Amino acid sequence: MRNITINKPSRSGLIRLIGTIVTLALLFYLLSQQGWQAISIAIQKIPRSSLVLTFILMIISRIAVSARWYTLLRSGELSISFKKTLEITFAGLFASNFLPTTIGGDVVRLAGAIQANLDAAVSAASLIADRLIGLAGMAMAVPLAIPNIIQYSASLSAAPARTTPQYLSIATMTSQKWWYKAWAKGIEIFQRVVSALSIWLKRPGALVKSLAFTWVHMLCLFSILTILFVGMGEDISILEVGGLYSIVYLVTLLPISINGYGLQEISMTYVFSELAGVSITSAVTAALVFRTLFMLTSLPGAIYLPGLLTKSEKNQK
Repeated sequence: MRNITINKPSRSGLIRLIGTIVTLALLFYLLSQQGWQAISIAIQKIPRSSLVLTFILMIISRIAVSARWYTLLRSGELSISFKKTLEITFAGLFASNFLPTTIGGDVVRLAGAIQANLDAAVSAASLIADRLIGLAGMAMAVPLAIPNIIQYSASLSAAPARTTPQYLSIATMTSQKWWYKAWAKGIEIFQRVVSALSIWLKRPGALVKSLAFTWVHMLCLFSILTILFVGMGEDISILEVGGLYSIVYLVTLLPISINGYGLQEISMTYVFSELAGVSITSAVTAALVFRTLFMLTSLPGAIYLPGLLTKSEKNQK
């Protein structure tokens, strides 16, 4: 009789599932407080030409991310075409948005690289380098938010005590609780992967080129949010958007939600409304449109993902 093994869900997976449910519940609470009609009106304020432009910018952002990984793969002396890298990257993006957390985007990208007959160890290291370079790029934009943080701190000390909306206070406490754990985990991971990145540490030119593609990617994202906010009548510059979104990006790295669902929207609403003075309705509308653009531009990955999964199953037999 064959033994049947039941794989229990990991603790981290359970935490992410619970975190996703909680953050989505907070998001729905926020939407109910603002009202779908108000959000619909805010979206209608944005010119259709601006929405088309944001879609194009998001596509360029996805291509820049693919080019960043392609640069790392090629500098690691792996033979792969840019077209194939693009296909695998979009498959990973699609997986991140729609598939369960057990099938992450990086896992799909690694599977695609292996199926393209690339060295597994170097491919895995390239994915780690890709993540770290993306993180480094966003970290560089954080100082842009310092003026907003100083102004916000000054307004808090000068203004009388006020009541923070419940959803914002819960989101803030959650972020503070997990920030320290995420920081400690990040240090641990960094120490473990330094050796894996030795290939690219010896090729600083490739790292600089990859970072340049990261900046293109970041500029597209910052421009998208600026266009959305300005379209809704908010007075905010692209430099402010860049600094504040980089903070949101770092918050969404906390492993408490699948693909940042709910957490990103709550964080964007809190950061832009509190630190930039944007209306809550505009902030949550921009967050929802931003998420929609991410999902729409990942759809081409649906063409390539089934092939990757099918080949993976055949390789396991």
